[in-house]
Order: sequence, then structure tokens, then C-alpha cells
Amino acid sequence: MEPLESFEVRAGSKVTMDEKVRIGSPQKRTKHAFRMVETADSEGNLLILVTNRFDLTCDEISDMYRSRWAIETFFKWMKQHLRLKRFYGTSEQAVRNKVWIALIAFCLLVLTKRESEVTHSLLQLSRWLKALLWKPYEQWLKRMRRPPSRKSAGRRRKDSS
Repeated sequence: MEPLESFEVRAGSKVTMDEKVRIGSPQKRTKHAFRMVETADSEGNLLILVTNRFDLTCDEISDMYRSRWAIETFFKWMKQHLRLKRFYGTSEQAVRNKVWIALIAFCLLVLTKRESEVTHSLLQLSRWLKALLWKPYEQWLKRMRRPPSRKSAGRRRKDSS
């Protein structure tokens, strides 16, 4: 890395360094310059971000990176909870519709669990809903209100004594 120019960093910023650099070894260096921003993540770990965006401030670049992780976390949550297995269309609108429908269904399930004050998991409620979808609502409600058949608290550690 070859530093070409240093940019001023605003006082009180999470960014500790902002430079224009050329990346690579002396034998194989890039023709184009990049911007290197040094900042800390939410846990205080040092991050070095390399970009070709000179039109943004160093704080904007740093904030974009933090926002990216919020988006990544949201998509991870979606994959774990919304069970988006199959899309019936490939257009942007088809994907948006599927995601919105899954979010609405999840919210309705959470509201149902909250209102009925049951202790069963959302996964279990969803399974019963699928099984009893075309049956009268009272059957699903009756199944939800039935106490769990297993009393197990899960795996327990064996005593070493």
C-alpha cells in the first residue's frame, strides 16, 4: 500500500484515519487510487474499509458499513424465521410480494400466540396451522390451548459425582 494523500477527519468521529492510497506491492500496484478509512465497529474492533467512493465523507462510509451489518442481521433473521423456501416468480415485485406475505404471516402468528397466551413455540403453532388450515378455527384454538405433552426440560448435564 502506498499512501498518496491524507484527508482531514472530523473531531469526535469514529473514523481514525482517511487516506487516498494505491494498493499492491511495488511490482504489482494498481493503476487507480482507492480510499482507505480506518474506523471501529460497535464492539471497538479496528476496521479498515477500502472503497473507490471519494464523493462521500469518511463518516458516511463508516455508517454505511454499520448499516450493512444491520441489513445482514435482518436477512439472517428472515432466513431463520420466515422459511422462505420457494419463490414463484423471478421479478423484483414477485420477491417483494413473497417477503411481505411471509412477514405478515409471521406477525399474525406472533399476535395469535400473544393473544392466546400459549407457551408453545411459533414453529409448533405454524405446524398446527398448516395441519388444521381448512378445519374450523376452534380446532386450532383447542390444539393450541392443550398443554404440552412432554414435560422434559431438554438435555440435562449428567452429575459427575
